[in-house]
Amino acid sequence: MALIVQKFGGTSVGNTERIQNVARRVAQYRVKGDQVVVVVSAMSGVTDKLIGLAKEITPLPDEREMDMLLATGEQQTIALVAIALQAQGQKAVSFTGAQAGIVTDGTHTKARIQNITPDEVHKALDEGNVVIVAGFQGRTRDGDITTLGRGGSDLSAIALAAALKADLCQIYTDVDGVYTADPRLVPAARKISEISYDEMLEMAGAGSKVMQLRSVEFAKKFNVVFEVRSSLNDNPGTIVKEETSSMEDVVVRGVSLDKNQAKVTVWSLPDQPGRAARIFNALSEATINVDMIVQNASHAGGNPATDLTFTVDKPDLTKAGKVLESLRAELGFREVSTDESIGKVSIVGVGMRSHSGVAARMFTVLAAEGVNIGLISTSEIKISVVIDLVGGAQWPLLLDALRTGGRYASAGAIAGPMVTLDLRTLYLKDLQLLGCTWQDDAVFAQLLTYVERGQLTPLLAHTYDLRDIAQAQADFVAKRFVGKIALLIP
Repeated sequence: MALIVQKFGGTSVGNTERIQNVARRVAQYRVKGDQVVVVVSAMSGVTDKLIGLAKEITPLPDEREMDMLLATGEQQTIALVAIALQAQGQKAVSFTGAQAGIVTDGTHTKARIQNITPDEVHKALDEGNVVIVAGFQGRTRDGDITTLGRGGSDLSAIALAAALKADLCQIYTDVDGVYTADPRLVPAARKISEISYDEMLEMAGAGSKVMQLRSVEFAKKFNVVFEVRSSLNDNPGTIVKEETSSMEDVVVRGVSLDKNQAKVTVWSLPDQPGRAARIFNALSEATINVDMIVQNASHAGGNPATDLTFTVDKPDLTKAGKVLESLRAELGFREVSTDESIGKVSIVGVGMRSHSGVAARMFTVLAAEGVNIGLISTSEIKISVVIDLVGGAQWPLLLDALRTGGRYASAGAIAGPMVTLDLRTLYLKDLQLLGCTWQDDAVFAQLLTYVERGQLTPLLAHTYDLRDIAQAQADFVAKRFVGKIALLIP
């Protein structure tokens, strides 16, 4: 007889039909004599609906009251799953996170687990019950309800598996394992049979929706081997465990895309010791997690200043803006700008430790597709870049890159029509800004002369016969090239 912890996400319990399917799956293990603890999320869409209701009242609802509100989503599910199991002749009892003995700190909406005392869970199991536990939640030592943040049901399951010393932990989702990329975006993505904790950590941190980051950290810390698999079929899933030597044979394990990040730039921050520390300490005190950080070189001559750019989760953007604005007078920076139109693309693999040239290949692929990189972050086994999805605020950085007396020519507004210009950069570097929309015939004749002399070498991406002009136009609009495309006139 084994003790098994199974977690089912919101999609797996999205309606009563799927809840009954979950009950049938659980009952199969119970019939074999196994003890089963089931951790469930709120039904698909319920949490977002509850958040929406609160924000209809106020854009920044009280976090304690949000925990009270959001915890009700999982409580609906545990009762429905228990009812479904009982309807199939199985003994079942539902527990809230607090009843299951999950004790957290007092950080509302992002609480951290401090301890689990699963005595009541063990008692219910010994009485022959399937125990259904509300994921995503716990209680403080003072009895306040808390939630664990997005994806917190994964953490609840892993933590309970560790506390119960379970023989098996299964994380059921709407996909049948961890893939090399999101199969909904990349149909050719392949399922990974096993993956290391470190790789899974990097993929979760990079935006993979399969597992919550903190749950993987917890599993690594307590060596909880778990399987990610589908609730909709019986296909084998992906085993997540400690790294083995054979794992290094694969250079890149997977690719992740995170569109839930926003970019924040603090402009003209006085370049003095302690300024950055003050900013990030304040953000930390506001429980705002910062991901990628880039600080530009000092500028502005005798009073050196720098521009500080970092990323945060989109839901934290408003709060981050308020924190930074409260520091403007104290720290003396010019302004704060934000950009939600970004995405973070990451490649992950433990084999990157021992293989060179991975970053160069990644950047080459992005360049070939006409994708501009805004930020870069690396670790031993991960490379992440931030790219513009719609436009962005990269224009000032191009001016910073120019030498004194440099010239910037624009023939369009591909990065967005509205830009920010620090006039000090303009006059201190003696720059020239040029618009290039129309030129007379003499200019083009002179340009051709330079090309013929070999003084200019145009970057030619592709050529098309005149009869293929439609395809040439389609490729031009798709922006899937670097350089110019040309029509060959017969």
